Amino acid sequence: MKFVIISHVMHNSERDLFYAYAPYVREMNIWFKYVDEVIVVAPLQSKQPTAIDIAYKHNKIDFKAVPDFNLTSLKNSLLSVFKLPVISWRIFLAMKNANHIHLRCPGNMGLIGCLVQILFPSKPKTAKYAGNWDPQSKQPLTYKMQKWILSNTFLTRNMQVLVYGDWYNQSKNIKPFFTATYAQAEKENSTKTGFDTTIEFIFTGSLVSGKNPLYAIELVHQLIKKGHKVNLNIYGEGSERAKLENYIKTNNLETLVVLHGNQNHETLKKAYQKSHFVILPSKSEGWPKAIAEGMFWGCIPVASKVSCVPFMLDYGNRGILLEMDLEKDINKINEILDNEKAFLEKSMLAAKWSQNYTTDLFEEEIKKLLSK
Repeated sequence: MKFVIISHVMHNSERDLFYAYAPYVREMNIWFKYVDEVIVVAPLQSKQPTAIDIAYKHNKIDFKAVPDFNLTSLKNSLLSVFKLPVISWRIFLAMKNANHIHLRCPGNMGLIGCLVQILFPSKPKTAKYAGNWDPQSKQPLTYKMQKWILSNTFLTRNMQVLVYGDWYNQSKNIKPFFTATYAQAEKENSTKTGFDTTIEFIFTGSLVSGKNPLYAIELVHQLIKKGHKVNLNIYGEGSERAKLENYIKTNNLETLVVLHGNQNHETLKKAYQKSHFVILPSKSEGWPKAIAEGMFWGCIPVASKVSCVPFMLDYGNRGILLEMDLEKDINKINEILDNEKAFLEKSMLAAKWSQNYTTDLFEEEIKKLLSK
């Protein structure tokens, strides 16, 4: 089988290997186990891979580099007019030569892919929509367009669309799905210690306004003020880092809130294992990897009510759903900190649920998708 991926993910190349964001590549490497040839159509930059990048694993990859583009300004929109014909043509040729078409959405490349795939109604296709599929959520226009095209079974034929969450009134090609980080063999007793020592909070993700890392710091700061022995470890990089550093310094939190930057898979795994809570006050998510990973190791999730997060947390039974009101959210966390038994029960429920979603199960589901 010749398998083509249309992706907006930025790639790097080094010694004939292609690198990209590790969670995405780990997933694609599972798909690659069941295909003979791979065609990747995506942006490629001449930079060294970072700590959060890993390489594709396949002995026959044909990388079709396309220019990156966006419509965020008038200048970029005008430049895109010249880039789009090149991108569309390369996507068309790649799809024409493939036996299975796989789209990564939402994203600018995903939008072009959604349009071009209409020309190939008989080819088997899958799309992974990694964003928020909630029909009631506010979405950028380009995201709405992708959701509409993917859901339209007249325009989009012979495709299974993988989405996070089980939503009402969906077209027959929409398939509730999940993602996974850890294998069945990694399961272990993840029972947490009590609160005799420091209570550990962890935030993992991009340090951007959409992920709201400052709110995570503010929550922990308020808990410190109330006399709780807590700290917060933050993993990730992004445009908000300077703002976070300033808040930490201004409030003398240097020893209690630590920015670790980007770290590899094993470092994050160990960090989750020693943490009590994982925080993600994000404004928008698909299947929040950080929450699922933390729960796998018994961390109680503290997350905003976006996308399928309420389902993941069983509407509060195995976690804390944030109101995004500092006083109300502190009161919710205080209830758990003042009741160690309740903490241990929620921790056990979180781990039990998340450990259902292993890479072993994920691989079995991928095999089924590719066999159709």
